[in-house]
Amino acid sequence: MTNIISKLIQSKIASGILLANLFAMTVIGLQSAFGHEDAGILIFSEFVIIPMLMGIISTWYWKNLNLKGKQITGYSIISGIIAIALSYFFLNEGVICLLIVSPLIFGFIISGAFIGRAMFKRNNQKLNVSLISILILIFIVDSISDHDHENMVSDKIVINATPEEIWQHVVAFDKIENKENYWLFKIGMPSPMATTVTDRKLGANRKCIFSNGYIFDETIVEFDINKNLTFDIIDQPKDPEIMGHIDITKGQFLLHDNGDGTTTLTGNSWYKLHVFPTWYYDLWAESITRNVHFRVMEHVKVLSES
Repeated sequence: MTNIISKLIQSKIASGILLANLFAMTVIGLQSAFGHEDAGILIFSEFVIIPMLMGIISTWYWKNLNLKGKQITGYSIISGIIAIALSYFFLNEGVICLLIVSPLIFGFIISGAFIGRAMFKRNNQKLNVSLISILILIFIVDSISDHDHENMVSDKIVINATPEEIWQHVVAFDKIENKENYWLFKIGMPSPMATTVTDRKLGANRKCIFSNGYIFDETIVEFDINKNLTFDIIDQPKDPEIMGHIDITKGQFLLHDNGDGTTTLTGNSWYKLHVFPTWYYDLWAESITRNVHFRVMEHVKVLSES
């Protein structure tokens, strides 16, 4: 009898996990097929509403098992791991991208599970239906809404050299030999390694080469010698990692002579996000962009001061 009860419990736990993931994959598949016209956009609801509904679905199956909080958390984490694995195999997401998104997935599945436990304890059908209806309505509205977010990141360093000495290394530089110091670069995210230029003039083609061989094609749109190098990104690689979810649209280096033998070098980058919510992903995008800036500008500093 004990074995039968144990198997029933295990069956309900497994059903809650598997059906929650089946729900998520089905909704995301339908949303991709019939939702927002820009299939490259990953919306707020995919990382917040769907995980919350996954947690609620799981606890509907677990409602009579009297699970403790630690057990609900543990089983929700297992559900999140399965969701991430499915995203890797069926949605072609990269490992680093999934690492970045995992706090959202785990956090909202667990939150949904505890919301579900509270809902089903009260057994108030009107309240339960209303809450789930609100979450579904948010998902539908979010799916058909326009999504657009652009940002600019700016960083500065002081170099013990004149603008004339720095300028040549800003326009193009040889391979960066220094080891990576940013943790995402260390675990495999592409980092800037070198730049080439067809000519040192306005309209010239510039290429930024990354560590895995990816190349960003650029066109110089402002060329104020020793002062301002601005370039538009005309083509960039698509990758299952974060680069598949962000467009770098423009870059700029500004040189300001401080009048004491030093120069302030400013690096600016403009980008457009294709993943939401922005309050979460902008933190990552800014961090990655700043570390790209500093890797390049520190290299320019070493070349200019040597």
